[in-house]
Amino acid sequence: MPALVVVSGPNLGARYPINSSTNSSAVRIGRDSRCEIHFDDTETSRKHAEIERVGDSYVLTDLKSSNGTTVNGQTIETKTLLDGDRVQIGKQILVFRLSEAVPSATDKDYLQRSVSIVPDHDLENSQIISRADLSDPVGETEFFDPQVANPLSVNKSLWEIMYRTSLAVSRTLDINQLLEQIVDLIFQWVQCDHACVMLTDAISNELKPVYRKNRKPQSNHQITISKTILDFVLKNEEGVLTSNAKDDRRWNASASIEASGVCEAICVPMKGRYGVVGVLYIDTMVNATVQSKTPNRSSQTQMHVFDEEHLKMMVTIGHQAALAIEDTHFYQTTIQTEKLAAVGQTIANLSHHVKNILQGLKGGGYMVHEGLKRNELEPIRAGWEICEKTHSRIESLVLDMLTMSKEREPKRESTNLVLLIQDALSIAQAPARDANVQLAWNPPADPLTACVDPEGIHRAVLNLILNAIDATSGRPDPKVSIVLLCTNDSTRIEIQDNGIGIPKSQLQTIFSLFESTKGNRGTGLGLPVSQKIIREHGGDISVSSVVDQGTTFTIRLPSE
Repeated sequence: MPALVVVSGPNLGARYPINSSTNSSAVRIGRDSRCEIHFDDTETSRKHAEIERVGDSYVLTDLKSSNGTTVNGQTIETKTLLDGDRVQIGKQILVFRLSEAVPSATDKDYLQRSVSIVPDHDLENSQIISRADLSDPVGETEFFDPQVANPLSVNKSLWEIMYRTSLAVSRTLDINQLLEQIVDLIFQWVQCDHACVMLTDAISNELKPVYRKNRKPQSNHQITISKTILDFVLKNEEGVLTSNAKDDRRWNASASIEASGVCEAICVPMKGRYGVVGVLYIDTMVNATVQSKTPNRSSQTQMHVFDEEHLKMMVTIGHQAALAIEDTHFYQTTIQTEKLAAVGQTIANLSHHVKNILQGLKGGGYMVHEGLKRNELEPIRAGWEICEKTHSRIESLVLDMLTMSKEREPKRESTNLVLLIQDALSIAQAPARDANVQLAWNPPADPLTACVDPEGIHRAVLNLILNAIDATSGRPDPKVSIVLLCTNDSTRIEIQDNGIGIPKSQLQTIFSLFESTKGNRGTGLGLPVSQKIIREHGGDISVSSVVDQGTTFTIRLPSE
């Protein structure tokens, strides 16, 4: 079955099958959770693109998205996809695969089956013909150009090669995408049949294949590499050109040879700033015939695909790739460190709020205990009220944590938004009464329905109302107004207060986790949770505020 595979972006590694039924509708791609392929990033439009089967082909159509859709780097309106096409939608880069018959170049099981490191006695007289390291000068040589109908060599300078390699390694911090670009460039420049990248495992310190490619996608060729040669490359930090032809007779033009399946290979170290991170290997199967001169006829044919200049070029490419891999590892380590720091911050923040909640529970329990000892109803009632409020705070904190912990698919159903807002206001009445805040709400005369997750929208609206009550508490004539509006393309819920307002410097961070203007009373989860819920519906929340005058939060939900 055809599929889109994410090779770069927030959903890296995800695979999305494309229904191949001739009677199926188009597969939609977008931020809207109802899309068959759903991407939750701000650069993807709500309904961004769609793929439709037309006969035996699959056609990608951009649905007038804000940021456009590209295929192989070209912006498209509609495009028939070919196997291997790279599609960019928002922050995601995907590869279209027409069939699952061709295994992924990074599939671990496939790599273990198709790449072998063997002792020399299992090979047929493989020998080193040439050696090179980074100190060897590289001149101009001839490289294979697969775009030429009759594959003739095309002169390309080292500067062009290094320029294009540098561009490739500077455009991504994803190792799989980096290796794919490097190998693709090598296949353009060298007439190799197979390529493999092996990286040193951080734990075992052994070479493990991480990427391979065949010029013929359906090839089941087994790459076999000499362990002695690998050890030589790693120890001496030199690249080698090898051949399994006995005594390398191909290079002797006076001999008469018929060699079928002679394997030439280049294996080079991927040497970075701090050492060798792996090896880059390419090979080709050569069918060569060399005939010497005879009295009646003079004929000489000599085929040697790889030479010393190819070797030097591969050494240089391996060095560039190693530098990029080191940078990527450093970046990933930095991200991991930041994640661990974020976990520590999360635990610290939540522990602080849980401690405050437990203190309230302890205080309420103490009052109930004292009332029971004295047989007095009033302390029991007051203590129980504190316990109920504390229970609500615990429940709210747990629900916020669950909402933020994972992606959630809204459970949509036809919902009367008027009744939903009224229910949220009934819950908010008690804290509003305690803070002496007026709640203003003029519901529309007619029901206003929308296909939403009622529990999620209720939670988002209630969070914003309770925040508005906190912001107006203690202000003269405190008031919170709720307005429900419907237009052709969206439904809006506005929560407006005349509270203290939000400084302009804080507007950019109020939706960040644990950012709270309430001091010890806030968890910093309410606004991020509300924003996440609304975005899961394909909508968004905006805010406008003036210090000492008030704030308006606007929820926008897309219309059907």
